Amino acid sequence: MLLIAFTLIFMVCLDSFGLAEEWVRKANMPTPRVTFSASEVNGIIYAIGGWRGSPLANVEAYDPGTDTWLRKTDMPTPRTGVTTSAVNGIIYAIGGGNGIGAFYSAVEAYDPQTDTWSKRADMITARGFLTSSVYNGKIYVFGGWRGSFSSDVEVYDPATDTWTKKSDMPTPRHILSSAVVNGKIYVIGGRGLVQVEVYDPVTDEWSRGKNMPFPKDSMAIGVIHGIIYTIGGFSRMWAVEAYDPATDTWVEKLRMPTQRGSACASVVNNRIYIVGGGVNANLSSPLPEGVVEAYDPYRAPKRPFWFDSEDKHTTLWGEAKIKN
Repeated sequence: MLLIAFTLIFMVCLDSFGLAEEWVRKANMPTPRVTFSASEVNGIIYAIGGWRGSPLANVEAYDPGTDTWLRKTDMPTPRTGVTTSAVNGIIYAIGGGNGIGAFYSAVEAYDPQTDTWSKRADMITARGFLTSSVYNGKIYVFGGWRGSFSSDVEVYDPATDTWTKKSDMPTPRHILSSAVVNGKIYVIGGRGLVQVEVYDPVTDEWSRGKNMPFPKDSMAIGVIHGIIYTIGGFSRMWAVEAYDPATDTWVEKLRMPTQRGSACASVVNNRIYIVGGGVNANLSSPLPEGVVEAYDPYRAPKRPFWFDSEDKHTTLWGEAKIKN
């Protein structure tokens, strides 16, 4: 009985010290926008392109440490529905369109150190509203829209500036999301879809993961400690759902304060920063917002006096993860 009582007190004390998820409002981005892309380099988040009544070339950099934004050199090609990925400190802006029916294969590379852009080899298939992820120094690009749903998969090697066609996705889709965990790329959602499909870059083969609980597209997505967080998105603009590839399970998490879709996510110091987005999926009349909110799935309290110096403590009810 004494052990049970101590355990219950321990749980209540942990809760009172704030061991829980947390959302924090941050400084708004200067240019509200939807259908853009964001990438992180050296702890700075770069918001690139998008739509605000017309395609944007704007590049704005956010420093989570100072909660400030800076305007950077515009992307050469204004575009909406672009995807970006960073390799070795360089951000590659891939694909997109003009919002009125034209789609691009253009690839442009941004160097944050010099604040300059350069042209790179075009993607094989022009398309917008696609997604990309990095594995082993190469950028894998999935799906999108090119007048119809795309199942195309292409890989870009920055070292050789070349593109290679890979095995198509099982499910054609656009406005989808992707993330890398333990050498596998998880392609998630899309307009009206719940499918999770898993790509192995080593074997160029596909398998299935457990479906999302609800159909969702235009989600922000981030990975912390091997868990994939899908945040916002049209049809469930408030929802945060966590997928654990190790157990192939989904869990509902703390809702985002500002509901929206077409936002972007970047992870810095184990926090997911959700940038921009809007409340209307119709690109002809978007309602973009400049809201920035930071999500911490494992908010750490100040260490109670009865904790020792270890970062993990096992109890009868699981592990309490406490960060310094």
